[in-house]
Amino acid sequence: MTKEEQKKEEIKEEDKKPKAKMTAAQKKKSKRRSIVEGNIHIHASYNNTIITVTEANGDVVSWASAGASGFRGARKATPYAAQIAAENAIRKAQIYGFERAHIYIKGVGSGREQAMRGITANNVELLSITDVTAMPHNGCRKKKRRRV
Repeated sequence: MTKEEQKKEEIKEEDKKPKAKMTAAQKKKSKRRSIVEGNIHIHASYNNTIITVTEANGDVVSWASAGASGFRGARKATPYAAQIAAENAIRKAQIYGFERAHIYIKGVGSGREQAMRGITANNVELLSITDVTAMPHNGCRKKKRRRV
């Protein structure tokens, strides 16, 4: 017998052996994330308010919006809808142990302040509050002067 034939026979014999089944304890356990500190991004537009909870490196942990919280039409733009959306996002994040946060607010919607109240109502310690609303530096270019 050549070496190749011997290897083939060994493989066949291994296949015949009954394979042991893995128990639940032996199966790979999913890694449970523990996030104590992170960032909360509030995007408050005229039509909706979106709250995103992220880890310190930017990975999204949870999110919620006024629309996803069950509000439709003009009620999505209300401060109450923003508060409910913030509470929903925080509740989802607290499953992972979320306790402290830096808040970044963007936009000019009516839900800015109320969303922060919804966050503090769920026992989240605020480390900082930053307004990152986009501001034009010099505005648009003027129209070309008319020549007659």
